[in-house]
Amino acid sequence: MNCRVAHTFRCLLPYNHPQRDVQGAFSVKVSCWLCKLTGPACDVEGEIRLRWVIAEDLWRPLPKWLTEDEEVLYDATLSLDVPRLRSALEHASVLIVRNHTRCDAELLEHAPGLKVIGRLGVGLDNIDLEACREHSVHVIAARGGNANAVVEYVLAAMFAHARPLFAFDAYARGGKWERTLARGRELTGCTLGLVGVGDIGQRLAWRAHALGMRVVGYDPYLPHHHRLLGDGVLRQESLLQVCREADYLSLHLPLTPATHHLIGEAELAEIKTNAVLIHTARGGIVDERALWVALQTHPARRAVLDVREQEPPSTQDPLQQLPNVLLTPHVAGITEESSERVAEFILTETRRLLSGEFAQGLVV
Repeated sequence: MNCRVAHTFRCLLPYNHPQRDVQGAFSVKVSCWLCKLTGPACDVEGEIRLRWVIAEDLWRPLPKWLTEDEEVLYDATLSLDVPRLRSALEHASVLIVRNHTRCDAELLEHAPGLKVIGRLGVGLDNIDLEACREHSVHVIAARGGNANAVVEYVLAAMFAHARPLFAFDAYARGGKWERTLARGRELTGCTLGLVGVGDIGQRLAWRAHALGMRVVGYDPYLPHHHRLLGDGVLRQESLLQVCREADYLSLHLPLTPATHHLIGEAELAEIKTNAVLIHTARGGIVDERALWVALQTHPARRAVLDVREQEPPSTQDPLQQLPNVLLTPHVAGITEESSERVAEFILTETRRLLSGEFAQGLVV
């Protein structure tokens, strides 16, 4: 309501703003008559309640403190309706998204009061970080929140190909009690090739070592003195060399202009004829046309694709027609535990940032 009571609220400023204090906030006195009916909600004491717009699914109930202390618009369909999203952001302070909402300069123009974008995950290819800097909008990502889930997905993918239990089950149920049909392979002694040795890659390397696997990695940003190298990971200076050596090739890097189609015709030509490519990073890193050719040419090669260049892919998707491709709908990082952990992290750290406290996961 338009009560004419003066009140105080906290506003985030750019790091170089002259009035910014050490906590990253300063107090501003305003009067409620400056607020429109559609603006920030004021309670009877005249305190502004920040508006949170949650445009994608949290996969968990809203915490009590958020529903009681702030004005929340939670609509998981907003990411699919840009005009409605723009309207919702007119008076928003916080936007919470996953990977579908395009947070670009055009969207930010419709969000003049936006202070924070919380990303429920780690990939930032749907968020224009430069535009966020220009509009003084902070970005928080849930780094590490789904790392264990992705690692276990990759392990499951390797086991699924080494010992295909569901195929063995089908043999037995079909009366094929022929043990020679059920021969698999051991992961012990196999080589895991990592493209990208960040947090997820490192966690995967340690678990692969525990299984007796040899691990080679390519990451130009990994320091030569990194402790992981002392644990037995062999660093290769050449991506092609990792492709040549790997029995299982797993990708763990962001999508950037430099990594677009990083795995293309030349790289796929180097992988073993019975190797397995496991892709849980970002669609666009693998040239899917080149992958289709590589898999069709060598049917013993396998691919596990959790991410695609187009999501969801077309029903006429040629990779979907290949028997040596295992497809999942971008779920590698999603478990009950990781969903809870990621949502709790983003909501809590966003609240801290708005309060002028130090926030973990701050990207911009």
